[in-house]
Amino acid sequence: MTGEIRDYPIQPVPFTRVKIQGSFWKPRIDTAIKVTIPYDFEKCEETGRIDNFAKAGGLMAGAHEGIFYNDSDVFKVVEGAAYALQNAADDELERYLDDLIGKFAAAQEDDGYLYTARTIDPDNPPEPCGPVRWSNLRVNHELYNVGHMYEAAIAHFEATGKRNFLDVAIKNADLIDAIFGLDKLRDVPGHQEIELALVRLYRVTGDERYLKLAKFFLDERGRANGREVYGPYCQDHLPVTEQSEAVGHAVRAGYMYAGMTDIAATMADADYAAAVLTLWENVAGKKLALTGGIGARHEGEAFGEDYELPNLTAYNETCAAQANILWNQRLFLLTGEAKYIDILERSLYNGFLAGIGMDGRSFFYVNPLACDGEFRFNRDKELTRQPWFRTSCCPTNIVRLLPSLSGYIYACGDREIFVNLYIAGKANVRLGDTNVTIEQRTDYPWAGEIEIDLTVAEPATFALRLRLPSFAQGQPLPNDLYRYLDDFNEAVTVKVDGDPMPIELRNGYTEISRSWSGTSRINLRLPMPIRRVIAHPAVADLGSMVALERGPLVYALEAEDNGSVLDLALPDSSQLDASFDPDLLDGVTVIHGEATADDGMSRGFKAIPYYAWGHRGVGQMTVWLRRG
Repeated sequence: MTGEIRDYPIQPVPFTRVKIQGSFWKPRIDTAIKVTIPYDFEKCEETGRIDNFAKAGGLMAGAHEGIFYNDSDVFKVVEGAAYALQNAADDELERYLDDLIGKFAAAQEDDGYLYTARTIDPDNPPEPCGPVRWSNLRVNHELYNVGHMYEAAIAHFEATGKRNFLDVAIKNADLIDAIFGLDKLRDVPGHQEIELALVRLYRVTGDERYLKLAKFFLDERGRANGREVYGPYCQDHLPVTEQSEAVGHAVRAGYMYAGMTDIAATMADADYAAAVLTLWENVAGKKLALTGGIGARHEGEAFGEDYELPNLTAYNETCAAQANILWNQRLFLLTGEAKYIDILERSLYNGFLAGIGMDGRSFFYVNPLACDGEFRFNRDKELTRQPWFRTSCCPTNIVRLLPSLSGYIYACGDREIFVNLYIAGKANVRLGDTNVTIEQRTDYPWAGEIEIDLTVAEPATFALRLRLPSFAQGQPLPNDLYRYLDDFNEAVTVKVDGDPMPIELRNGYTEISRSWSGTSRINLRLPMPIRRVIAHPAVADLGSMVALERGPLVYALEAEDNGSVLDLALPDSSQLDASFDPDLLDGVTVIHGEATADDGMSRGFKAIPYYAWGHRGVGQMTVWLRRG
């Protein structure tokens, strides 16, 4: 350790101290741990991703298989598996990981270099790798791959206490630190990720070299210091602190913005903070799909122009939704403002969750807001959820988030506890010298009633801050990109031990500040009417269209329930009703109403949560309906 760790002013309550219960998220997390992680490892074995490490380490013969960035997929699944181990011990899984780590260590060259696409046959690497090390960073993911390795190694160390993988990561990071720098090689990764990982490595080791190296890679973007700049696709067109509009590949951008936010916090860099806040205003206010997805264009998996938010042809990669979640969590930790959790929640329940099938073995890479049964939107040009992709970043990314989801629910500041997500479960929170137990009971997102028992062993004074989602404040998002068409006046209510409390809104939270003793019961009620949503007039593709929401969930109409849906219009006067169907799609609240078809005839319809679409065969789907 080289010094005190600088970090965010607000800290999340570690996911290991929070246990999720309830019928919505727990089954999805259990499926991710019991089904998706083993399944992803199986696919990594079948496709040669794991054999590549054995080949690079001389443990078996053969040529490199697959794509030059496939190493990263294995590392991501290991990270998810390490989080699973922190949820519950699993000796068999731990042994499997130790065997894998042995292959990683064997594949690592003596000086710390680890990139199987080159090491297996260094004289004949795949063309995108470049003829020698670091010679084609724009394309080759040489630094991206090891960024995911660092994150996996840290998760494994935290899960097991073993250093076998962490030492591999540190050896590689030390090599990269020796190669890159102001008076060394001045270049940047074409695909950002190592920046986030280096900050995490700094937190674990206390070695500021890694933090400075992360900032170096960010500072060098947009600067032609003896190299070719890679342009807007890689966010390498301007210095990062001068960027004010989100451009290029959405996943790369989301990771970069998250890394910039890390630098703003850990190095108290005001220029970085100003830049990420400006970029957020652009994304959240002009480039965010209603589902929380980002990256409108198939071409380049990229952001489009301001207000370019198509329905049928939207891209909205699952990985991009995850990057958006990572970034918005960091912005909240930096500022304490609930509007970032509003975006996080929207992405989580809609744009991200749609990417993983309920079986844990089928995936969407692309998440459009409509399907006509003909436009082949998915990465491998398919119309349905797929068991795998040639580029399988999304199936392997999903298992990093779900097992660690409980770490997004609560956070602590200076004598304050934030309740950010309403998810049933129990948490043990350490606030200074005070131990606080929080037990949350709720059927959210189906219902807006939340009951929280807060228990302290000894009396203590602090503030409990309850997030009031933007939908409970009368707007879909904390900006004017979308708005509700209809008025609704039912108020949020809060009670403590049965006594009504005033709603004192600050930064999107209502605060209960008092001296707590014993167990106190807090009852929060968030009204959840069905809401009609319309887009900003500048969104040309959504003019004269309307969508439906209820609570944090965006809804969609599917052909399985309705027949043709792309010809339907929703009159403003149509009565809308919600009811829970326990037998449909693992149990969902559905919306019923009357729509008008092109022939002028009235037709009853059923809408389901957007995340649940695509489980019942190929057919039409739409989030946005004509208004009329």
